[in-house]
Amino acid sequence: SMSLREHAVSLFRSAVGTVQPAQMLKRAMKLQGDRCPQLLVKGRAFPVKRDLYLVGFGKAVLGMAAAAEEILGDRLVRGIINVPLGIQESLQRAGMHEMLLKPHSKIQVIEGAKNNLPDPEALKGAVAIQELVEGLTVDDLLLVLISGRGGSALLPAPILPMLLEEKEKLTKMLASQGAAIQELNIVRKTLSLLKGGGLARLAYPAQVVSLILSDVIGDPLDIIASGPTAASSHSVQDCLQILAKYNLLHNLPRSVETVLSSSPTKPTAPEDYAHVCNIIIGSNTLALDEAKRQAEGLGYVTLILSTAICGEVSHVATLYCQLIRLVCLGFAGLREGPLSDEVRRNLLQLAAELEIPGLNLAEFLQALQELGPERPVCILAGGETTVQLQGTGKGGRNQELALRVGLGLHRAQATEVSSSPGRCEILFLSGGTDGQDGPTEAAGAFCSPELVDEALREGLNVEAFLSNNDSYTFFSQFQGGHHLLVTGLTGTNVMDIQAILIRAT
Repeated sequence: SMSLREHAVSLFRSAVGTVQPAQMLKRAMKLQGDRCPQLLVKGRAFPVKRDLYLVGFGKAVLGMAAAAEEILGDRLVRGIINVPLGIQESLQRAGMHEMLLKPHSKIQVIEGAKNNLPDPEALKGAVAIQELVEGLTVDDLLLVLISGRGGSALLPAPILPMLLEEKEKLTKMLASQGAAIQELNIVRKTLSLLKGGGLARLAYPAQVVSLILSDVIGDPLDIIASGPTAASSHSVQDCLQILAKYNLLHNLPRSVETVLSSSPTKPTAPEDYAHVCNIIIGSNTLALDEAKRQAEGLGYVTLILSTAICGEVSHVATLYCQLIRLVCLGFAGLREGPLSDEVRRNLLQLAAELEIPGLNLAEFLQALQELGPERPVCILAGGETTVQLQGTGKGGRNQELALRVGLGLHRAQATEVSSSPGRCEILFLSGGTDGQDGPTEAAGAFCSPELVDEALREGLNVEAFLSNNDSYTFFSQFQGGHHLLVTGLTGTNVMDIQAILIRAT
């Protein structure tokens, strides 16, 4: 029979496969009719009265643009996309030619945002996009391709007199104070010409159709890539509150103060966006649904915990450990009793502390309670955790999460000698759907309590690896990195995916 690791890899790959740019676009969009052509997007029809233009920005946009150009054919007049530096070369090297534009493409590619930071190249691309959309008329149709990851860094157009360096310095200061990505995006948006609906406002009166690959929890349109085609739900007040929260209000560059003091205090009205249609074509939810189908096909009873897992990686690891303990107690015939009750109480308290959006843990635990004891269990989740960097090691949030779960399970097993009958085989996987986790070539890692046992027998100090944020080095020590999940660039991104696989031994 296949190992849990093989199962986990297959689930992860199928989840990522379903949000590949070409597949998503072909599912979402087609062009029909010769005399009066229409663009059909998810069942909605947009007449192509005059010219069709395309702009895009973000990590997965190159593949999206290649698929879009194939669908649109000669109807496409011109396009400009802003993509991460070196991505064409990386895709070429990886042999992913279907994600590259054809030689005589009408779409101009600008590469920028080295290390996912806004830079002069990204600014050049943003200005080119701005100039294209400003010239559109009421009969034009603008297709906007947005890939959340990197989308924000690739669309920097600070409101003058602010300079790009000043805006960037402020963002860096916020990030170093531990500001959440949502907070960073609100600040960036307030100081930007194209974000927070700016792009859509400039394209007026043309019809704007945005196809969006979401990399943000809950898929909020105004937050993905800082919402260039969505009405912003935030005002300048929110931005000032965030700056105050991280004690940055008192050392702002003068130009930033100028922009903040002259910004409208109210968010724009929704009717200003009547010419815009925003459609999510790929998300963590879609990826997890596909993984669930696959897991059920492999014989697992499968539950999706949440697509909005967030919070500090050590807290999230504790939540996963307690969930796994609960399932294993079920396998051991201890579904009822003081131990299970205690684990359930812990879980409800943890969930309350983590404040995971939309998670109804009581309902989830009820569903777990009703599982039969004989079939293997798969629990899937997605989202994005955060790591407070303390060390100088190598790793990413997924590898660190996997190692923390492994260590937590090892500890739980060491204290529960009594429940050794009904032992479980457990595998935990966490991986980034873009194929990258931190500054490493791994997308994530697999971990099990046995791996931690083995490490401790070999005299490795797992705690020390964790406190140095050095999970990659830890996993590299074993079986030639067999516990690292290495996929290479995937050309897409819908945050992270976690899979817990448990079967009775």
